[in-house]
Amino acid sequence: MSLDREFSEDGKELTIFLEEKFDFGKVQDFRLAYTEGNDGVSSIVINLQKTEYMDSSALGMLLNMQKSLRDSVQSFKITHCRPQVLKILQIAHFGKKFDIA
Repeated sequence: MSLDREFSEDGKELTIFLEEKFDFGKVQDFRLAYTEGNDGVSSIVINLQKTEYMDSSALGMLLNMQKSLRDSVQSFKITHCRPQVLKILQIAHFGKKFDIA
């Protein structure tokens, strides 16, 4: 897995750090990042601090993650968006499905 991830001290929050490009080429790495070893996780944070480019497949990956984990994870957050990425998320109305900070 090439994406960095970090668990909170109590293991209840998983933060996934995306790279400069969040596109279809990341589908396998992203899926592994949120499925492997996430027992007990109740909150997932997607950190987009480095992300400069995001396409429609990235939006689909975020929705698929939420759909597949909705029975076990209560909170999904997207943080540290650059202005161009935030604009994409706003146009797609992702603020209705994710807490965007």
